Amino acid sequence: MSRSKVYNSAEEALKGIVSDGQTLAIGGFGLCGIPEALIEALRDSGVKELTCISNNAGVDDFGLGLLLQTRQIKKMISSYVGENKEFERQYLAGELEVELTPQGTLAEKLRSGGAGIPAFYTATGVGTLVAEGKETRDFDGRTYVLEHSLRADVALIKAQKADKAGNLIFNKTARNFNPDCAMAGKITIVEVEEIVETGSFDPDEVHLPGIFVQRIVLNASPEKRIEKTTTKAVEGA
Repeated sequence: MSRSKVYNSAEEALKGIVSDGQTLAIGGFGLCGIPEALIEALRDSGVKELTCISNNAGVDDFGLGLLLQTRQIKKMISSYVGENKEFERQYLAGELEVELTPQGTLAEKLRSGGAGIPAFYTATGVGTLVAEGKETRDFDGRTYVLEHSLRADVALIKAQKADKAGNLIFNKTARNFNPDCAMAGKITIVEVEEIVETGSFDPDEVHLPGIFVQRIVLNASPEKRIEKTTTKAVEGA
């Protein structure tokens, strides 16, 4: 009989999986759809010398910012990093390796890695620092740069719902990078707000099939922090 994919805590879900020097793909878009409980458990595990692939680097005291505070990350492969002062400080001080990647290229690197495609050509970045040292080739009169795909030892992602087989449903913007990270991970651990019985989803509702998911942990009450709060005055108030 196969072992259940559902674990009692984030700490238990990471046990025996994470170790020093690994490459991790971590889902999220800004502070939307980040696996916050898994990131906290990763911090508490004490693993270090990590390479983290993530669209962004969280903020100083939340998300991947927690791992930057404790110096557990040695390299970031990211697209947008502008909201994290500690990230900036470490990078400018030469304490953190950074590989900045255009957002669409980063998504395709992860998707291709999960699909078994080792590399692809894209026009994004041609003629800029992004293309320095990389192979280029012309197709139909336009120059493209060769980008290598990304795989991760472990993927940590966030979904809204999972069934016990690991089939996932994401909530709106949280779907941006989480499925790609999940596919790129050799082992994928998902943090979800709700777990239902297998067979509860209509197959057409599933955004990511359970074959990509090895472990599931429930976080029914995530913080869901807002990165930038904007308000508008109500007329007549």
